[in-house]
Amino acid sequence: MVDGASIVGLGMTELGRVYGRSPRRLAADAVRLAVADAGLALDDVDGLLVSHGMGGSPGIELADTLGLRDLQLLTKMDAFGATAGAMVSYAALSVLSGAASTVVCVFADAPLQPKQSAGSAYHRDAPEWYGFGGMTAALGFRSVNAFYALAAQRHMAHYGTTSEQLGAIAVSTREWATRNPLAQMREPITLADHQDSRWVAEPLHLLDCCLVSNGAIAVVVTAAERARDLAQPPVHLWGWGQGHPGHRKERGSEFGLTTGAATSGPIAMKMAGVTIDDIDVCQLYDCYTYTVLVSLEDYGFCAKGEGGAFAASGALGPGGALPTNTGGGQLSAYYMWGMTPLSEAVIQARGQGGERQAATNDVILVSGNGGILDHHSTLILSPHAKGA
Repeated sequence: MVDGASIVGLGMTELGRVYGRSPRRLAADAVRLAVADAGLALDDVDGLLVSHGMGGSPGIELADTLGLRDLQLLTKMDAFGATAGAMVSYAALSVLSGAASTVVCVFADAPLQPKQSAGSAYHRDAPEWYGFGGMTAALGFRSVNAFYALAAQRHMAHYGTTSEQLGAIAVSTREWATRNPLAQMREPITLADHQDSRWVAEPLHLLDCCLVSNGAIAVVVTAAERARDLAQPPVHLWGWGQGHPGHRKERGSEFGLTTGAATSGPIAMKMAGVTIDDIDVCQLYDCYTYTVLVSLEDYGFCAKGEGGAFAASGALGPGGALPTNTGGGQLSAYYMWGMTPLSEAVIQARGQGGERQAATNDVILVSGNGGILDHHSTLILSPHAKGA
């Protein structure tokens, strides 16, 4: 068994309103970019993990598209926004066990279409509703936005969280995005801009909600000792964990108040041998401003109910005590599910963040959130080998 696993390659296609390429082609491009970034060749790859997406994402046929042969690991995974963290942990386990030596993890999606609004990108035909399941549709809960609005409203009612506190997250995230040349949204915003943006599903304004993007991102995972001889500074995997709370949306449920971060965070930090006080940078899944707030609480950066005040204090933005979503996140940079926080974590760990580079990057926490707070993954990354 090898001593550790590291991320050694990062491949990112154009992101945003990128048209004319299918998700499979985008995924293939990202894989090639990641492998080249590591200073490797496609022939070195013996493992491929493909993330499910919503806009016709590729499956295991991607291996044929790339011309990969004699793979020792090949599968498609789906934990929604938690998939990226799960893929990387399984890639690391494969490397550590000897099941594979060089594993690529990739996500691609292309829901945006020319001359169509971003809001219509994920439109699907109405599902068939059975029994009491049809009650949610009858009450108007026919979209992800509505369910996250319900979760945010529950947090507000229970803890006194305010829309202005959610807005502080949108503002600090956009401030980071102004420093990222890859970000889709680079114009600064104010709290007044947030409050004036239209309702999507009350209490969520437009600026509380993530972007919609086309594109693909891939990473390469291999053994830590091998990583030292490759083209890029290695990003070492210190720990990982998952949490799947299975909240029921009924009286007495913790839905909206806690997430799987409360489970996956302690597991990952224990494996890494760190505490919450050791974390220098956070890359949190921000499909909504609310998910950042509740994740901060569940990880333990502040007490339950104090996430709003913590965000409003300025701690998350440039110059703050806990640099968070330093590339602009999914709210302002690009929406590539869990690959958004993961890609920025790799950039920060390498020290390649340019104007947005965090001053201290020794320990970086990465989170992924999937479903309606149903799934969570956590990674602990570092530019340093574990125990060094």
